[in-house]
Amino acid sequence: MTEQPNITRASWLMVATLGLVWGSTFLVIEMALEGITPFWLAAGRIGFATLLMVAVWGLRGWKLFATPAPRAWPTVVVVGALSSAIPFMLLSWGQQYVTSGFAGVSMAAVALLVLPLAHFLVPGEHLTLRKGLGFVMGFVGVVVLIGGNAFESTGAALETFGRLACVAAASCYALSSVLVRRLPPVDPIGLATMLLVLGSAIVIPAAWLVEGPPPMPSRETLAILAVLGLIPTAGANLLRVLVIRSAGPTFMSLTNYQVPIWSVVLGALILGEPLPASLLMALALILGGVGLSQYGALTRLFRG
Repeated sequence: MTEQPNITRASWLMVATLGLVWGSTFLVIEMALEGITPFWLAAGRIGFATLLMVAVWGLRGWKLFATPAPRAWPTVVVVGALSSAIPFMLLSWGQQYVTSGFAGVSMAAVALLVLPLAHFLVPGEHLTLRKGLGFVMGFVGVVVLIGGNAFESTGAALETFGRLACVAAASCYALSSVLVRRLPPVDPIGLATMLLVLGSAIVIPAAWLVEGPPPMPSRETLAILAVLGLIPTAGANLLRVLVIRSAGPTFMSLTNYQVPIWSVVLGALILGEPLPASLLMALALILGGVGLSQYGALTRLFRG
């Protein structure tokens, strides 16, 4: 794909939706972990999502590439591993040894990692001073929001490796976004389904190898896994593909600045957690960064 990114009202709506969905996912995952182990949680949510998307894809006639593209299949396999399977496992392992704040900052770093990758690998995604400053401002906003917990030490013996695992997971997300954009013309539902199929083929055997046979969860846990599979995995994966294919990976990475905000706000609204005093400052930095980096797209949006 070589055309310029096309950022529309629908693009902004999809990115805002993804921020809300992924920001609320942490609460649901905490509930699920009360009844299932981490790797089987990842396997369960991606398994439910795969079954759903395969059914939808089948009803649409199994369409994938617009024209035969045998050279694109190795990229699809790599993206399938980098989009969910590998980062899911890296995060599941790494978060045992690092603070949740460091994991959150690592995910926010996806946006910064996408910038240089897109500059060199995606036509029309050139890195400019204004765009770079905007993304750095947004990242600083996330660090302010998370606060001192971002870089506190847990004292765990494997903390360094845990941090490396979180950064590696962020790198996987960044690289997969760029590779999705570089694919030839493709059906979004077909691509989203194939990525989940490939992810399942990696995550499910890995869960069995690491944690043994799958446990028999309660009905409540199964219901939570179904929700995780339906909304933040299947639905969000499709939206992610649609945004990257139309608006580009750099625009898609703005989602990573929204997720911590929604996580904090929803934690306060649903769990009664206190709102940090830094929330307004962080929000101003993040919104200012988005406005600076996407000034042209916002101007076109309000003119239209």
